Amino acid sequence: MSVEPQLLDLLRALMRRTGGALALVSGRSIATLDTLLHPLRLPVSGLHGFERRGASATLVRRERPSPRALQEARHLMAEWVTKEPRLVVEDKGLALALHYRQAPQLETELVTAVTAVAERTGSGLRAQRGRLVIELTPGTVSKATAIAEFMGEEPFRGRLPAYVGDDLTDEPAFEWVNAASGISVAVDVAPPTSARTHLGSVMEVRAWLRALLDAAR
Repeated sequence: MSVEPQLLDLLRALMRRTGGALALVSGRSIATLDTLLHPLRLPVSGLHGFERRGASATLVRRERPSPRALQEARHLMAEWVTKEPRLVVEDKGLALALHYRQAPQLETELVTAVTAVAERTGSGLRAQRGRLVIELTPGTVSKATAIAEFMGEEPFRGRLPAYVGDDLTDEPAFEWVNAASGISVAVDVAPPTSARTHLGSVMEVRAWLRALLDAAR
């Protein structure tokens, strides 16, 4: 997987126009995001707020979940995949994602099972639903906490936040941005959602961002 040069150019232009106040907030790890965006390095939050690198390039991580609990969850998910090969486990190191895009009829069963694992271990993990995925992630943070931390430091401080997302995991971020009188944008998301603005596709997002750049010139 890679990011095409046109998108990297758009992100660079946004960075320049905002004076560096552009951040990426994701469920992927920072290491993965840096690889995807190379050679561009943005302020970034990974693993749903667990790790964050601000504009100063300082990397901050929260307290790690229990290694024992993560290992137990890995074994359980591996057993589920053995029984149902249409499932896919994405191991993010400090978080585990179980994708069921090829077996959507199992959603209720899998969400219940992963939630039970989080509750049983009691080790700082929580179940986080996404679009045809259920994750075990560090339980004390979210994409909303990541945005709050960015907005408390330069060059974000004093600005109105604008946040674009396309998944259930973005709902806490939409709610935080709404409370801060910012712009919350859901992309190809069916109602209900907390986002107050809706765009139908990634291409519409790019067109919107280019329009903002043109208007600022």
